[in-house]
Amino acid sequence: MELYAKFDVLLQKALEARENAYAPFSNFRVGAAILGKSGRIYTGCNVENTSYSLTICAERVALFKGISEGEKAFTAIAIVADTDEPIRPCGACLQVVNEFQDDLTVVMATLKGSRKIKKLSELFPEPFRIK
Repeated sequence: MELYAKFDVLLQKALEARENAYAPFSNFRVGAAILGKSGRIYTGCNVENTSYSLTICAERVALFKGISEGEKAFTAIAIVADTDEPIRPCGACLQVVNEFQDDLTVVMATLKGSRKIKKLSELFPEPFRIK
């Protein structure tokens, strides 16, 4: 339980961010919060669009906010959704997040408090790399 407790603030921020989700088509609201190595937390929510391919996930919103504010390294990300089991980030989010931190801790939770914690490398063992 100690491991879970250390991510409570991050999960709370993700839960709060979820309230801002724009999901008029799916009603699937997701919140995310990413912890920068500086100690700052950046939040994001999913934003849908009539043209579904232009929709952006909460994880990328949080990451891009951090990057746009000068953060370039991250240690953990939390994702919260109203599902029976914790959801994992989609492949696009895993690829984008991996660009900045391949040993990131991913905390996935439901509104009912169910949680899973994995390393990004467990969820995405073979990312695309040019180098």
